[in-house]
Amino acid sequence: MSRLVAERDLEFLLYQVFGAEKLSQYPRYRDYDRESFGHILATAKGIAEDYFLPHFQKADAHEPQFIDGTVSTIAETKVAWQQFAATGLLSARHDYERGGMQLPALIHMACNAYFMAANPASAAYPFLTSAAANVIQAFACAEQQRLFLSPLLSGRFAGTMALTEPDVGSSLGDLTSKALPHSDGSYRIKGQKMYISGGDHDLTENIVHLVLARIDGAPTGVKGISLFIVPKFRLHDDGSLAQRNDVQLAGLLHKMGYRGTTSTVLSFGERDDCHGYLVGEAGQGLSYMFKMMNEARIGVGLGAAMIGYRGYLESLAYAKDRPQGRAPSNKDPASKPLAIIEHADVKRMLLQQKTYVEGSLALCLLAARLVDDHEANNDEDAGLLLDLLTPIVKSYPSWYGPKANDLGIQVLGGAGYIREYPLEQLYRDNRLNPIHEGTHGIQSLDLLGRKLWQQQGRGQKLLMQRIQATLQQAQQYPQLQPLCAQYSQSLQKFMQTLLTLGAALQQGKVEQSLANSAVFLDVMSQYVVAWLWLEMAHHGLQSCAADDPWLQGKLQAARYQIEWEIALAEAQLPQLQSFNDSWASMQRDWF
Repeated sequence: MSRLVAERDLEFLLYQVFGAEKLSQYPRYRDYDRESFGHILATAKGIAEDYFLPHFQKADAHEPQFIDGTVSTIAETKVAWQQFAATGLLSARHDYERGGMQLPALIHMACNAYFMAANPASAAYPFLTSAAANVIQAFACAEQQRLFLSPLLSGRFAGTMALTEPDVGSSLGDLTSKALPHSDGSYRIKGQKMYISGGDHDLTENIVHLVLARIDGAPTGVKGISLFIVPKFRLHDDGSLAQRNDVQLAGLLHKMGYRGTTSTVLSFGERDDCHGYLVGEAGQGLSYMFKMMNEARIGVGLGAAMIGYRGYLESLAYAKDRPQGRAPSNKDPASKPLAIIEHADVKRMLLQQKTYVEGSLALCLLAARLVDDHEANNDEDAGLLLDLLTPIVKSYPSWYGPKANDLGIQVLGGAGYIREYPLEQLYRDNRLNPIHEGTHGIQSLDLLGRKLWQQQGRGQKLLMQRIQATLQQAQQYPQLQPLCAQYSQSLQKFMQTLLTLGAALQQGKVEQSLANSAVFLDVMSQYVVAWLWLEMAHHGLQSCAADDPWLQGKLQAARYQIEWEIALAEAQLPQLQSFNDSWASMQRDWF
């Protein structure tokens, strides 16, 4: 079995749960069928296993170096980049006319799952580039697209997004980078950005930065922010490289994980000659960048899910092979030791991992299917539901993927803590994801403070409709009836909590209502993932023999999610409803 993702799980999610074959009914995807999807997935798997996985640990041990003004990466990273680009995966989602494949987001997400499991640090470079290209295609003018889009999609150029500043983290309305209009119609960018992933490297001949800055004289706050294309090298009219732009690498940051991806501090305009090109309209930069950010948030969720998933498979294989100890009832010291997978506590840790990571993968693929329905079928409801779920898609895998890796280390015991096994690196890599692209707390404010109430709460109504449809289908199976009943009763309590918080927000009690938003996000995520486990359970019962061990594993995971995780989530509802202020009322001098 692959140590990246269980093939049967992935195929089950794609074809039984999310109906990938039905996507060919959309005109955009009419050239595809299950066989062609299979060929593309096999190609992605092969490249991930052959060119990304082998240097997973080497890239961690030999992180990029900044020597004599040049950043160097290990040779294997560049080969992996070239192989990825050569397959067309950088442009896979784009139109045929752009040299793309018009590949459904659902299949593209599944392809990306292999790369994120194999080597998330090396995979970050093409994924950032794809996202930057998507922004340029969506919002840049024809001339900017002519110069920058094709090189990005072919792999000649790489892309980044430059948002964070040394004194301004997620509060982008406070950014200080400036853009001064120039007589030639371009702008001169001045400022500093940090934590810029892929901000400098030797993989491509050019790097295209998407930079948020404030045009001189623009208002303060988010309304004054504009978006600029700022290349490392300027371009001649024919697209060839011109002189070096005034973008300087101030230094490399040394991270706990993801060490194979450069994390940079960039200085723009130290010599007052940094050329930037306005994308779209002035003052709309943040709204444009949200296309890349939302795509990146779903990508972060997928990365966290797959790093967790690989850790689960590694610890599962170890637990099956490692003999140690005996059953508590066995007092015979001469008897043969058991494989540790037979011990109840190890089973607990493996089942928790399975539930977290398979539920996370299902959540990410659901988001991809909603992208397809929205973009290829003009389904506005799918777009609204995707918008509602994006904080959960980013945050649940990011929170529980590292927990899965932590449990994986515990399953291996001392072996999990040493570098000879990949678990410790997987944990270090995954620990970035609760911070990446908006922390857990920021996602929670977005969900509870805004997303749930858009269009008079239509998104939450659409979600409840889907949940009720799943319950109706799942209740047809006697094995699932007790779980459906328990889930339904608990869901009613959750909805009452949601209504209480919503009423308080309407009454202007903003601080009080949002003080526990991070807990609310965790709780709501558990209910969403439990719904997906019921969805997986009833689809499994539809398509599998009753005694199939694979099916029994799915049913047991669904049972665990509802009997344990939902029970734990429900226990926090009274604190949410009562606006418990245990931490909100804490004073700085009391710490």
